[in-house]
Order: sequence, then C-alpha cells, then structure tokens
Amino acid sequence: MREMKVVPYKQEWKNQYEVEKQLIEEVFQDEIVDIHHIGSTSVPGLAAKPVIDILIEVKNIAFIHTYNNEMIKRGYECKGENGIEGRRYFQKGGEDRTHHVHMYEQGHSEVGRHLRFRDYLRKHPDEAWQYACLKQELAKKYQYSPAEYVEGKTSFIQMIDQKALRK
Repeated sequence: MREMKVVPYKQEWKNQYEVEKQLIEEVFQDEIVDIHHIGSTSVPGLAAKPVIDILIEVKNIAFIHTYNNEMIKRGYECKGENGIEGRRYFQKGGEDRTHHVHMYEQGHSEVGRHLRFRDYLRKHPDEAWQYACLKQELAKKYQYSPAEYVEGKTSFIQMIDQKALRK
C-alpha cells in the first residue's frame, strides 16, 4: 500500500530531474520538442511528495508507445493515457515512486496548465506555503489513501489555475 509522505523541499530534486531528463532524451531523441520539471518538486522551497514530475512535449503522441520497451529497460511502467486523453504516462519506482513522466503532443492544453501552475507558485511564495500546508495536512489525514489526498487538493489547484490564467 502506497503511503503519502510530504517532506520539506530538497535542493537535490533539481539534480534528480536533470539526471532523468538526460536518460529520457536518450530514449526519445528527435520526438522531443521540450522537457519541463513540473509539480511541487520544481518549486524551490515547496514541501512535496519526493516524486520528480517531468512533462515532455513531443511532436506526435501516436508514436510514443513504440518506445515503451526502452522505458521499461530504464525502470518505468508504461501506463498509457492513465485517465487523461492525449497523455502518455510513465511511472518509476513501484509503490515507492521516484518519477512520473507525463507526455503530451505539443500544443495540448495540459502543457500550458502545468507550466502556468508551476510558474505561479514560484512567483507567489505565500500561496506556495498555503499549498504546502494543505498537502502536509492531507498527507497526515489520508496517509494510505492516495485518491482522497488528491481529491483534497483539487479545489486549491483549481483556484491557482484560475489565478494563473489571469496573470
């Protein structure tokens, strides 16, 4: 059973992202348009689950499944769309996840949403702090219930998404 843990920000998360970015670039090479560090580990000072989220924009999402075996060799599970149309999702680390890779075709609306959310929190440390407190509270309350943890964050995330759209 997966345990929800939110820990203080760690400077090493940036380095972990850079290492994984190089590994992924070796796999997908010319398919990649851009790679971004997203999620809470990408916001300096923000407490987070210690999982590196990577967003990759690709030229054509229809070809990504042809790289599944290479991702498996590098320790990833290939999850297909995993509930989000137009996405390809990979996770690494099993129950103790270390990395999530979210792939979208260039121009997909989720790319902009993720980047706006990250950038807004980077520019608004007070709201990043509120988000960290909420996540810590939810992680304690729903320690073994990932779905309830995620649901508990939804309204805050939507509020930040709206504010980020107006900036």
